[in-house]
Amino acid sequence: MAVSVALTASACATSGSPDADTTARATRSAAPTPTAEPALTKKEALAQISHYSKINNEANIDRDRRLLDTVEDGPLYAMSISDYTETEGLPAADRKPYKPWSYDSANAELYIPRLAAGQDRWFAAALSDQKGKAPSRLAVFAERPQHKRWEMVSVVDLDSQKLPDIALDRDGYAKAVPAAGNKRLAADADLLRTAVLDNFATGGTDTGTKVFAPTKASKRQIEVHDKTGTRYGNQGTTVFAGAANRYTDAYALKTTDGGALLLFSHTHTQTDAVAHSGLQINPGKDEQLGSTTCPAPPSRTRSCATTPPSSPRRPNSPD
Repeated sequence: MAVSVALTASACATSGSPDADTTARATRSAAPTPTAEPALTKKEALAQISHYSKINNEANIDRDRRLLDTVEDGPLYAMSISDYTETEGLPAADRKPYKPWSYDSANAELYIPRLAAGQDRWFAAALSDQKGKAPSRLAVFAERPQHKRWEMVSVVDLDSQKLPDIALDRDGYAKAVPAAGNKRLAADADLLRTAVLDNFATGGTDTGTKVFAPTKASKRQIEVHDKTGTRYGNQGTTVFAGAANRYTDAYALKTTDGGALLLFSHTHTQTDAVAHSGLQINPGKDEQLGSTTCPAPPSRTRSCATTPPSSPRRPNSPD
């Protein structure tokens, strides 16, 4: 299963807004009504980032799934467990020793939304795993009240170290907007998820190239379809298809152009098959799965982030 988190920005057509790779800036406006409160304080958010780094390292050393489950959830946890399984499928001599690392909380760019009573609490953070360097990833942390803790649920690498301009109120807090079913956006999370899957499944023929503007991310997705789908020549086939997605949560922050920055996940399968009897596929070291006896096609879940504009401009494809 491939879990993917995508980042996309959506802007109003009449705003003359910049593209998704413009530098994030704080635009101050009047504070919202008192009924919307910050998900947590800046100090608390930074403490959660530091806590994640500490526990993540402890869990990864021994591939401790139970410990990792205390700081990760959703598509990110699924991807981490997949990495554990793939590592354990390698001969011991081929396993690279784990090198501890951490996010630089001192250099984190926080996007903490104000949320109404009853709304699930979450925040986003642009992070770097190198001290003093510009952020290279965008992560989402969500509160899990049943466990009385916060957990990182998704993270996406940024092709560019720049984000769209997030709209902030006069106190520096962001505004969360609906990621799905939002008619003010040119493309909501559901349509974006469909477009990403189409890039893998058809090379963008049906939906992908119609929804997304050409970017590094969309070109990479289409390149996976083109190169992987033809790698066996007339000896076999590789087919990508959508799969049931357990992780339907999506997160969106309002941008200064009236659009939104969205993060969501999608799941797809990859099925390799020989063209006729007498042939077999022997996966290379990097292609081995944790289980070689699974009767169903393996699926992958990925996290994506993207900024879809409102019509008529197309959004950038998820990173």
